[in-house]
Amino acid sequence: MTHRRKRGSVTVVWLILLLAICVTGFSAYNLREITRIYEEGDRSYEQLREQILRPDRESTSGGAAADTQPEDALNRPETEVQAQADIPALSVDFEALSEINTDSAAWLYCPDTVIDYPVMRADDYDRYLHLLPDGTYNANGSLFMDYNCPADFSGRLSVIYGHNMKSGKMFGSLAKYKQQSYFDEHPYMYLYTERENYRVELIYGCVIGANDWRKRAFMYEVNLEALLTYAAPKTTFDSAVKYTDEDRFLVLSTCSYEFDDARYIVIGVMIPEYGA
Repeated sequence: MTHRRKRGSVTVVWLILLLAICVTGFSAYNLREITRIYEEGDRSYEQLREQILRPDRESTSGGAAADTQPEDALNRPETEVQAQADIPALSVDFEALSEINTDSAAWLYCPDTVIDYPVMRADDYDRYLHLLPDGTYNANGSLFMDYNCPADFSGRLSVIYGHNMKSGKMFGSLAKYKQQSYFDEHPYMYLYTERENYRVELIYGCVIGANDWRKRAFMYEVNLEALLTYAAPKTTFDSAVKYTDEDRFLVLSTCSYEFDDARYIVIGVMIPEYGA
């Protein structure tokens, strides 16, 4: 009897050990696979930047080059064309970007951060959750506009969504705006479009539930004032930027983890490179 119990105990121990080895091996495989997928996404974006961007980010342009100025600026005497906001000189080849994907709408750039991506636009919220701009399936997905907003950013409200990646890529760095010190170092971003370029001066950052966002319909321009009123007392950083009833606003949204289905949004005022 004693020998049988010992033999059975040894068998159980070996089975547990074998199971532990299998679980460890499977976990290691999954980790390698996730890392590989992330790295493939990162490489794809690096290649895209090499194809699409002609950067000179060591200096500011003091205004876009002549071929990127709005048509009304091109038609005015040179002495009347004055930059309204300094934008880092960055030539985005929107024609080439459109050849890759006609859903491309803009390019978003935040100096000294990982945010340096094209912005896509589809007719739903799902298409670019796990698709790269070239159509490849990848967990990184793409930054994409809310389809309720005008594709040319001409409305008073534009909303861009992106994943909060554990790697820090995409909008993984957005949650850092929960710290005043991070905002102080990165108080604005830049949005490049085929029509106009903008400096996005950040004013608020706050946590909101996804259900609350949908229930309040904050993606619609008609509720813009309600959105600003909601965000102001909840902001995670203090900004000295002032805005008027005529200004346009950009909202950046990503997942957050304070509670189930939480979102963190950052709101900025869109200052066009050239005034009207």
